[in-house]
Amino acid sequence: MTDDAHAPATPAQPDPHVPTAVPDAGAPDDATPPDRPGWVRDTVVFLSGQTVSLFGSMLVQYAVLWHLTLETRSGAVLALSSVFGFLPQAVVSIFGGVWADRHNRKLLVIGADATIAVTTLALALLMLSGHDDLWLIYAALAIRSAGAGVQTPAVAAMVPQIVPMRHLMRVNGINATIQSAMMLVAPAVAAAVYASADIVAVFFVDVVTAVIGIGMLLLVPVATIVRTQGDGPTSYFGDLVGGLRYIAGHAFVRWVLVLFAVVFVLIVAPSYLTPLMVARTFGPEVWKLTANELAFSIGMLLGGAAVAIWAAKRSRIGLIIGSTLAFGGISIGLGVSTNLWVFLGFMFLLGLAVPFFSTPSTTVLQETVEPEMQGRVFGFVGIVMAVAMPLGMAVFGPLADLVSVELLLVLAGVALFVVVGVALAMPSGRRALDDARRQSAATEKDAVTTDA
Repeated sequence: MTDDAHAPATPAQPDPHVPTAVPDAGAPDDATPPDRPGWVRDTVVFLSGQTVSLFGSMLVQYAVLWHLTLETRSGAVLALSSVFGFLPQAVVSIFGGVWADRHNRKLLVIGADATIAVTTLALALLMLSGHDDLWLIYAALAIRSAGAGVQTPAVAAMVPQIVPMRHLMRVNGINATIQSAMMLVAPAVAAAVYASADIVAVFFVDVVTAVIGIGMLLLVPVATIVRTQGDGPTSYFGDLVGGLRYIAGHAFVRWVLVLFAVVFVLIVAPSYLTPLMVARTFGPEVWKLTANELAFSIGMLLGGAAVAIWAAKRSRIGLIIGSTLAFGGISIGLGVSTNLWVFLGFMFLLGLAVPFFSTPSTTVLQETVEPEMQGRVFGFVGIVMAVAMPLGMAVFGPLADLVSVELLLVLAGVALFVVVGVALAMPSGRRALDDARRQSAATEKDAVTTDA
């Protein structure tokens, strides 16, 4: 990212080591700064480039998952793939968040995308030459995951630099809708390419989409965050410690991190085994695996649209809690499904609920965390998500070779109800939730008054 006349100047911020002061919910409408000229064009180009790049990544994700499922039929193999696909992101995110607050976020994203593309190209060439060992796929997944550790916090922190604050919820909802549309198309395309050619062809498509995504991102002007002398330590280690202190002193951020961890361990990890359940219970045909992904993607598409159109003025916290409880019920429903179409119906509902959790969670962090701290905060969010996923799979994957996936889904849903119930009943949980509601209420009211 280079400094640009279109990029907003970064004002001096409060000490990043203490929680953000809650803005005045009663501030007048004219207190909101005017929207930056050209932000709509920049947002469209940015989201378009990210969508193209994400499309290629989705093709690889589905193709690798199906390839390992159909070739091995092993829960342990899927568990290992999740470890290699998520754990490196957790490790790299420790540094990725700091880098996103210190360096040019756009260049970090471009560098990560380029590294992932080169790795995918190398794997494709190796497989063309006859090398198709599992460890090669695991290695490629690990490198792609490490790239995500750099890319994810940088992208999340870059969005508020492009999009005015009062439009964040809608834009995040639109982005979720676009990504869901890509998820709707990607399984069909992946299935067509995988069935008619092989997994190597999918890898080549991913390389092309990465190049296109990088080219479009180069067109978006994004300023490097200017750090003032009062921003605290300037060393990498000092910034890392500062991020830890910030999170430790910020009840709302801690609440979001814990909730992400619980959802990823008890819902995302077991749902990663749904293709295995389809193959074992309903049959290993590719169309059934495709239908499983399509049902989820259609649900996400409609959920993202609903968030963008309807939920921008709704309570962020209410949406997060409601969707979390919905996850538990849906997981139980998946587990008790004995008919493929009933199962696909619950997969649709699972996809429908995802944007009602992910979009307000991301938005409220972008709204309440200072710009120069967002890289580190989203870096730690990435760490929690990346650690929770393989942790959950380390438990559920091997268990899937001993008991049915159906039983695991039911137990995970019940466990989520228990954990959330206990957390909300504890005094510390209620205090954190009250703090979260107060902080989000201010930004929600600001969004409503400025849109009025």
